[in-house]
Amino acid sequence: MVLVWAYVQYGSLPQVSWVLYGIKPVVIAIILRALYDLGRKAVTGWVTALAGVAVLVLYLLGLNEIILLFAGAAAVMLVYAGKRFWRNASLAALFLPLAKVPLAAAAGVAGFSQLALFLSFLKIGAVLYGSGHVLIAFMRSEFVTRLGWLTNQQLLDAVAVGQATHGPISSSATFVGYLLGGWPSALLATLGMFLPSFILVALLSRILPWTKKSPWARTFLDGVNVASLGLMAGVTWELGRTGVVDIFTFALAVTSLVLVFQFKVNSVWLILGGGALGVIYKLVIG
Repeated sequence: MVLVWAYVQYGSLPQVSWVLYGIKPVVIAIILRALYDLGRKAVTGWVTALAGVAVLVLYLLGLNEIILLFAGAAAVMLVYAGKRFWRNASLAALFLPLAKVPLAAAAGVAGFSQLALFLSFLKIGAVLYGSGHVLIAFMRSEFVTRLGWLTNQQLLDAVAVGQATHGPISSSATFVGYLLGGWPSALLATLGMFLPSFILVALLSRILPWTKKSPWARTFLDGVNVASLGLMAGVTWELGRTGVVDIFTFALAVTSLVLVFQFKVNSVWLILGGGALGVIYKLVIG
């Protein structure tokens, strides 16, 4: 909240915009590293790989991310169930029904309300799964596309500030809340984001032993993981076009990729370095 207060108070100053100019391509590189780490665990074969690519393509075509998350999970679960059925029953073929998925709501600008903000983050907090970076896809769909309360630029700033802290990327919810409605909205957004976790963890602690034994549950969770990967890839592409805007930011993104993959440099140092280089570049080049 202190960081977003400073952003609102001083974000219009040229020096602050120079810092964010250098940070944004670094954040894209950090997200790509998270994508790679998740992908090594989530992609377990051709079924999950195909599901991830399908979710990525459909997301870029405009389909709703929550529907894609659960549709991808259900598809992986049904395919693996079909393979088990094939092996056990020795059937000649297995046909899976295909359901039409409705398109995401058209973009528009809705009037801001704290109740709507709280309910939006409550919904996101309840379905967020796979990696904290999936939050970016959900927030973009909700606050940029559906409600029109944020721009891609502001969302990328929220992610950059969230990455600069040692807390989870979900702290970006606090940034968004403050940006839209000050301190009360920041607290409401944070509460809505994290409240479902406290409830779900208590409930799932009773269920998890059963899921480890159930092939249906295991394959469904595999599908959720790889669908999350597809969503993350889609939103990274869209935000990348906002953060990488010229030769310098492209070079900074590539350098950050090398540092984060090859040398495992901590993301905090990368962000500090990106901000400093952004200021130096603007001072020298103008």
